[in-house]
Amino acid sequence: MPIAGKGMLLTSMDIDPSDEAEFNRWYDREHLEERVAIDGFIEARRYVAHVGSPKYLCLYSTRDIEVLDSPAYWAKLGHPTEGSRKNMARFRNMIRAVARVTASQGKGRGAALGIVRLRPQGGQEAALRAELAKRLDPGELDDIISLHLIESDPTLSGPTPELPVADGAADWFVLIDGTNVNAITALMAARFAGTSTPLPAMLVSSGVYDLMWDLAKADIATF
Repeated sequence: MPIAGKGMLLTSMDIDPSDEAEFNRWYDREHLEERVAIDGFIEARRYVAHVGSPKYLCLYSTRDIEVLDSPAYWAKLGHPTEGSRKNMARFRNMIRAVARVTASQGKGRGAALGIVRLRPQGGQEAALRAELAKRLDPGELDDIISLHLIESDPTLSGPTPELPVADGAADWFVLIDGTNVNAITALMAARFAGTSTPLPAMLVSSGVYDLMWDLAKADIATF
């Protein structure tokens, strides 16, 4: 599986342009490392929108979904740093999804990421999962590296003590790793939106994001 681990935390937000410099400094110098250092976290990737909303996106891979309900993780949520309190209070249009990685096909990851946000029809989860499994094979497609499905846990997703307002608790996300934005956009239209055969789900949104940087547990290990 190209995604490390079986759990994932997806966060996405907008920030006022006047606060972006401080926001990015906090994320890059403090927040990403603080989260990746938590026991059970494996890596994190930060993105900025090429075409899409919210503007910023972060994917945290964990050993399993239980890590995202562990005492170590909740201790961080319950005792945010001053930088976290200040910057998180500025988040707008916040999405927070604690999810299981239920499918992952291909090898490796790309510098561009397509994301398709779906809301399953009630009682159609199994049918949606089966249909999506057919559409997640990168095959011999040029510029497409891997495809993944993550399914939010409604109980663990949504608001936290740090983030009293957050969306995404009931949604699933298709992630498309690639090397070319146009290839990703075409694949999203052909398989998941636009001209594709309808899925038993509501298409909430879609977008394409550029990788800013990533951080793995090994990068912060002490020797």
